[in-house]
Amino acid sequence: MLTIFGQHGASRSYCDRESRRSFLKIGGMSFGATAFGLADVLRAESNQGKSNSHKALIQIFLGGGPPHQDMWDIKTQAPSEIRGEFRPISTNVSGIQICEVFPKLARHMDKAAIIRSVVGSKDRHESYQCLSGWIPDDLKTLGGRPSIGGAVSKLQGHVDPAVPPFVGLAERSSHVPWSDCGSAGFLGASHGAFKPDGPGIENMKLNGISLERLQDRKRLLTSLDAMRRDIDTSGVIEGMDAFNQRALDVLTSSKLVDALDISKESPETIARYGDGKPYQFQYDGVATRNDHLLIARRLIEAGVRVVSLSFGRWDSHSKNFDMVRDHGGKLDQCLSALVEDLESRGMLDDVSIVVWGEFGRTPKINKEAGRDHWSPVSCAWLAGGGIRPGQVIGETNRLGEYATLRPVHVQEVIATLYHNMGINVSTTTLPDPTGRPQFLVEHEPIRELI
Repeated sequence: MLTIFGQHGASRSYCDRESRRSFLKIGGMSFGATAFGLADVLRAESNQGKSNSHKALIQIFLGGGPPHQDMWDIKTQAPSEIRGEFRPISTNVSGIQICEVFPKLARHMDKAAIIRSVVGSKDRHESYQCLSGWIPDDLKTLGGRPSIGGAVSKLQGHVDPAVPPFVGLAERSSHVPWSDCGSAGFLGASHGAFKPDGPGIENMKLNGISLERLQDRKRLLTSLDAMRRDIDTSGVIEGMDAFNQRALDVLTSSKLVDALDISKESPETIARYGDGKPYQFQYDGVATRNDHLLIARRLIEAGVRVVSLSFGRWDSHSKNFDMVRDHGGKLDQCLSALVEDLESRGMLDDVSIVVWGEFGRTPKINKEAGRDHWSPVSCAWLAGGGIRPGQVIGETNRLGEYATLRPVHVQEVIATLYHNMGINVSTTTLPDPTGRPQFLVEHEPIRELI
């Protein structure tokens, strides 16, 4: 929760038992559960240069395990009980075909790369491995391995002190692991993701401004101005050092709120992304929030380094093909709009996009017209960040069961994303709570992409 007036027990107290030193401490601020001092962050940032251009990452997690053979690896030569209902369509790169539900993405294949041979996945319904390269059990007694968002927060810090480096847009779901946007692990809660639909927005409710009114810019600024006047007339602001004054500016900044408000976009842009409605096949998962991809672009522009989101519920034990038509068509719309948007703004070379899920689906279609869990192989779609696009990496056998050419480990994908962010996984380590240096991953980036 936000603590404007401070914490009890500090060395010098006023009549309300609060100290001047604790005045601008923020507990949580949705970066985690522990206290977080903005002034401390600003001191750390004071010697760093600022730039409007920065390397960034948008992670799109397809919770539930998308069917690889119904998306990027259509098996036309397989028997009908494996092949399924979809036909391949050609892309704008000669020789590369993808599922017919992605006609817009097919026109952007020259800006993307497909991996058809992802291995190393565990049969576990959770985003942890896709966001970190590890499973939750690894270093669990020390807090677990950090996600790429948590590691980037620690290693690279803020682009703009008024904006968190790591934001998670994944909505809460009944199956909680699908709404996990990335853990800070042993780095501590201060490097966790800011979650606008959770305590983060609660912390931004200043002077009676509720969640419903946060998009009302005039009302918000009026409230903030009143808070500033109250502080000034009380005399508390006198004596604060320069960093504490800047911390107050951060607290009262509307930059993050603006980035979350897509009503500031043109109606044409909003229409290109779509809203993903009606939400179908959601069950215990998240909705197809097309608008989250637009928000992700706005957050990157505002200074966020890593945005994680979860799109749809892909656990298709039944009605697999109906689900792919629904989810796939919506993903085709918003993901192609994101690529177009980033390219037109000159951001695509700096912003990496990765789209994948926790595992693949069984080659054989079950009696409910579904596909079950299949961890031996899965797929991924990547774009931006300076990768070499217009290619397919890896192959599976005729039935889509196993990788037969160029298996790509999950950690190779993560290592590539770190590389795109300017982080060398061969030399970079983070000290765990015992002081022991821990490498980010144990694999190198995908050589074909860098």
